[in-house]
Amino acid sequence: MTRIIALSDTHLDGEDLPPSVVRLVKGADLILHAGDFVSVETYHALAELGRLEAVSGNSDFPQLKKLLPQRKVIDVEGIKIGLVHIAFHGQDLLGAEMMAREMDVQVLVFGHIHRPVVEKGDRLLICPGSPTQPRLSAPSAAELEIVDGNIRGSIVPLGSPVCNYLKVAGNLAKEQSNQSQKSD
Repeated sequence: MTRIIALSDTHLDGEDLPPSVVRLVKGADLILHAGDFVSVETYHALAELGRLEAVSGNSDFPQLKKLLPQRKVIDVEGIKIGLVHIAFHGQDLLGAEMMAREMDVQVLVFGHIHRPVVEKGDRLLICPGSPTQPRLSAPSAAELEIVDGNIRGSIVPLGSPVCNYLKVAGNLAKEQSNQSQKSD
């Protein structure tokens, strides 16, 4: 079995990698990052933890954009994995599916949207979300496993929600619960 950890949108500028990310990537056969490290230091910190394949994102510092391509195809045990930051514009995954076809890959790992997605059709489309700045989700990463020439992907939650929307929604739910208990 080959274990791959996919990350995106870490958005760190001098801060240490979250301990949950360090724990998750240790022992992985491969680390993929779909852009928006932001700083070169974050790229190097992740590269020190294992074999890293990465692309640049729209928020990466210029020196990182010079270092990394915008698209990359990696062959892992005969499975072609595409890596990009922005896979589509709009609300649906049609653009990501078309990009996967254009890149001729069985799996497309992408970022930019800061929320996790796993879509299995003709190709596996996967966005790991963000471990530091999630949108409408908890912090997350993705795990891909290759077993006997087959690949599967899943989202790995990395802690409680830090998304402001989820915090507000959670607080509102608690307030409503407390109010209903008081009125009983």
